[in-house]
Amino acid sequence: MIVRPNWSKYRNEYFASVAATLSVFMVVTTNAWSSPALVKLQSEDSPFPVTLDEGSWVVAIQAIGAVLGPIVAGLSVDRIGRKVTLLGTIIPIIAGWVLVGVGDTVAYLYAARFMFGVSYGTAYSVSPIYLGEITSDTIRGSAGTLITVLAKMGYLAVYCVGPYVEYRTLAWLGMVGPALFVFCFIWMPESPIHLLAKNNDEAAQKSLSWLRRSSTVVDELATLKVSVQQSQKERGTIMELFSPVYRKNIGITVMLVFGMQMTGMLVILGYAQTIFEKISTDLTSAEMSIVLGVVQMVAAIFPAVLVDRMGRRPLMLISTFGTTLGLATCSIYFAVDEINGASELGWIAFTSLLVYIVSYNLGLSTVSFSIISEIFPKNIRAYATAAFVMLGAVIVFGLAKLFQVTLDEVGPWLPFAIFGCCGAIACVLIYLYIPETKGKSLDEIQVILAGKHSKHQY
Repeated sequence: MIVRPNWSKYRNEYFASVAATLSVFMVVTTNAWSSPALVKLQSEDSPFPVTLDEGSWVVAIQAIGAVLGPIVAGLSVDRIGRKVTLLGTIIPIIAGWVLVGVGDTVAYLYAARFMFGVSYGTAYSVSPIYLGEITSDTIRGSAGTLITVLAKMGYLAVYCVGPYVEYRTLAWLGMVGPALFVFCFIWMPESPIHLLAKNNDEAAQKSLSWLRRSSTVVDELATLKVSVQQSQKERGTIMELFSPVYRKNIGITVMLVFGMQMTGMLVILGYAQTIFEKISTDLTSAEMSIVLGVVQMVAAIFPAVLVDRMGRRPLMLISTFGTTLGLATCSIYFAVDEINGASELGWIAFTSLLVYIVSYNLGLSTVSFSIISEIFPKNIRAYATAAFVMLGAVIVFGLAKLFQVTLDEVGPWLPFAIFGCCGAIACVLIYLYIPETKGKSLDEIQVILAGKHSKHQY
């Protein structure tokens, strides 16, 4: 929620937040690229031959690169800083687009997608840290939603442009993302918290003064310095994450990853135009992709408005139920269409996919990250987030590879049925095991996870 009367006060913080999250826009366009590109590569006038199996590898390999992203972030974010690490993500992106633009075999695409994945995982690991450290408490929530909004804008941009330009032109247009990000973000300050951790108090004060648009930041700077020193004393290790005391926390993390990834969102977005070509409506597959992108971007706004009013559990339960309903309906449509033909019912499948998109964005795609940040103590939260991203990337790799296989060998009804079943399982798991964390302190959440409160208080 943007507080209009205070826009002038928080203006620089919003500028820096938008500039930083342009890194997310940049990396998401690489993920969305496969939707229009695969259709071009597997058409009769393809610039070079790409089989269906090779196409599935093109989609899947990016997830392997994304596994390395959190590792790169962990090694660099405290050493060279949040800003430099984020700026560094443009190197694999630019190199990848060059390979896509000049490559004449699928091997070039494999290399490019792997590099895209590294930047994808790094940007998603570092940008929340930077935003959390530069923003005031008042706007931290609204600034955090920019990650989701800019990601959806990335998908929409590619869906709007990709189907209507030549294959190699699309690659060169991909350079707009890194150019826009660098142009906007290079002028932004480093996180004052990182500068304090490096004992560069003068630079930290300068950074904080610019962000707060005030020259009187001595008191806040002193508070931040105490917090940084305390964090350094209590720094956890990755092995601490797997200690018995956090067993339930890890269990919840696995459930959230299961619900978020096994319902197939990233795979469906990556194959969007291919899927839409199997649905008969008055719209073309390209036009349906654009509608999907618009609906997805609008739906991303809802959680920011509702999460602190309704709570985490209700949103997650509604999200998984709607996701399951949309996927199940699509699966039934594809099954009926394969047996008897149901082209006149294509609008039902398309509408169901939109229900799926809205439902997924209502909880699974955004609230999951909020819960992860709340159920782990600050000293191991970064490790938990990294584990969350890496586990999700491994699952996405498997799904992306198998999706094309089931699509070709059996039909689209099967992967949608599997995704729908996983959504139903996730809904049950969330109802049974995931507590409500709205309005609760970290200590209260740990008491709940320890099982000392009744289930009715979840």
